[in-house]
Amino acid sequence: MTRKTGASRDVVVVGAGVIGLSCALFARDRGLDVTVIDREGPAAGASAGNAGAFAFTDILPLASPGMFRKAPRWLLDPLGPLSIPPAYALRIAPWMLRFALSASPRRSARAARAQAAMMDLSRRELEPFLAATGTAAMLRKDGNLELYENEAEFRASLPGWAVRERHGIDFAHLDRDGMAELQPGLSPAFERGTFTPTWYTIADPKEYVLTLGHRFVDGGGRIERGEVAGLRAHEDGVTIRLADGGEIAAGRVVLAAGAFSRDIARSLGERIPLETERGYNTTLPPEAFDLRLQLTFGGHGFVVSRLSSGIRIGGAVELGGLTLPPNFARSDAMLDKAKRFLPALKTEGGTRWMGFRPSLPDSLPAIGPSRASARVIHAFGHGHLGLTQSAGTARLVADLLTGREPAIDLSPFSPQRF
Repeated sequence: MTRKTGASRDVVVVGAGVIGLSCALFARDRGLDVTVIDREGPAAGASAGNAGAFAFTDILPLASPGMFRKAPRWLLDPLGPLSIPPAYALRIAPWMLRFALSASPRRSARAARAQAAMMDLSRRELEPFLAATGTAAMLRKDGNLELYENEAEFRASLPGWAVRERHGIDFAHLDRDGMAELQPGLSPAFERGTFTPTWYTIADPKEYVLTLGHRFVDGGGRIERGEVAGLRAHEDGVTIRLADGGEIAAGRVVLAAGAFSRDIARSLGERIPLETERGYNTTLPPEAFDLRLQLTFGGHGFVVSRLSSGIRIGGAVELGGLTLPPNFARSDAMLDKAKRFLPALKTEGGTRWMGFRPSLPDSLPAIGPSRASARVIHAFGHGHLGLTQSAGTARLVADLLTGREPAIDLSPFSPQRF
């Protein structure tokens, strides 16, 4: 016999990462009764191991003409910034075709406009949200320094900065002396850099998300453990099917389960082309380097972040799904490069990590009602921008749940756009 789990809930958020918990807190503040359910609990996935950046200047989609010029060279290096494990190549081929179509100049420009609107909203909503949740002290406004190894690499970046300039993003191009003033200890191999002051960071992403979970529970919310196997929408609500055979009845559901959202959405008859970017990093002790701000090595696809818990070196894109074993040689390769780029870096005592980023071909998240029922709202597919866009996404989901006009045009983010 199927086990029923408790009475019907008003709103159930599936996923206790930064997107899910932010949505739950926004919805609760609108007066809704909210329960969060997650297979492992708060901050168990990518929300724990990300680089800690609110990358509000990162409006350019991964699928772009510039990326396609780099991709062949990167794909030849199995430990480089972009890789596809041979065992996953056939499975991801349809997604890669959509990715290629999204990289046309017209579609890429349209995605950048939508991303800019989402970034503006997320930045506006962030600090009020941090103040309301008692996490404002965790925010750092140090900015980001992107580094270029030669003049040709710098020149190749200029079209992207021109796009950002048109969207009102502040930045400053620097020479070696300007970079050294911001961050001593850089390798002399880097000739130019670009500083973006509105790129913020959080002191520690895992601690931040755990704190959001505590605030949610302290305010009367509920967080439950359970693996969601599927959803079934009907006229007066949604039935949540659990992997252990149990069921939960809900009036409405917000699907924010990150990379695991694809199969749950499929239970509603939807085929949303969500894939998994496997991100790698190594976190070194705090004394490993005198890091003043986040550093981005765009030509190599990784960043170096200053967290309260240590110095985190990570990034890159491995399109390898949810089941293949981790390839920690990728973490080691980034650490080796970081040592070359920051000669004083102490590389001992690090902890390696791999996590799943949920990615859609056009680099935009899916935010909006399910095709099957308006009682199910999708909020997933943020790629490496989940933390960045968490407050903006939560505002939009709260608008949808309470019948308000969304704060921005949601058509570019429609789950049905594919």
